[in-house]
Amino acid sequence: MTASNSNSVLKTESLKIGYRKKNKVNLIAKDINIDINPGELVAVIGVNGAGKSTLLKTLSGILQSIDGEVFISNNKLSKTDPSDLAKNISMVLTEQLLSKNLSVIELVALGRQPYTNWIGRLTKNDLKKIMHAIQLVNIEDIKNKKCHELSDGQFQKVLIARALAQDTPLIILDEPTTHLDLYHKAYVLKLLQKLSKETNKAILFASHEINLALQLCDKLIILKDKKALFGNPQELVKTRAFNDLFPGNLIHFDQESSSFKIK
Repeated sequence: MTASNSNSVLKTESLKIGYRKKNKVNLIAKDINIDINPGELVAVIGVNGAGKSTLLKTLSGILQSIDGEVFISNNKLSKTDPSDLAKNISMVLTEQLLSKNLSVIELVALGRQPYTNWIGRLTKNDLKKIMHAIQLVNIEDIKNKKCHELSDGQFQKVLIARALAQDTPLIILDEPTTHLDLYHKAYVLKLLQKLSKETNKAILFASHEINLALQLCDKLIILKDKKALFGNPQELVKTRAFNDLFPGNLIHFDQESSSFKIK
């Protein structure tokens, strides 16, 4: 069985996500039906505890789904070999155990691990991919710096470059704007929008920056009430999908400006 849309990079069918503990299932969300195509920027949004990270971990194969199917480039995730999966999905996680004693170029080069031989020797093609990724995120001027010398914003760009160097059709990022100020939050998300269009890669990220996501994303996945709403921002605004996302005593969603405002 394969997904019906031949252009799909990522598709789910009646997906249920959560955690199994012995004979018990902690269901986080169900009825998740999404379809993401090349060149699309997609955000996963929801309140704390809605299951954003759980969804990303399930879509990337880190967690097993409770039920339903995930398709990566029209192949069942459950049937995909880990070595093939690393050539289809690159991950940028919030708390990654990476040595900041590496230089920028050394860290970006880690993205080529799925393609290198057993001793990790880089070919001319690998080096070309690495340098192209560095150019795409505009970090040529810091490529020889140690990662511990970088600001949070610079380091996030390095992690994105590493994902680009991995050269997968799908990039998944968990909270890529954590620890960044407002300017750099907007900068990183605008960069992801630009990269999705320039590289034709599908980019999926979890975020609390809902107002920014509404402005920049092609599609959104809203997790609430243990279900998922999926569509483009304009459709979701029209159906008032955001109106009860948060308790209404402090903030409300303004339909006219398509943004959240404090009361």
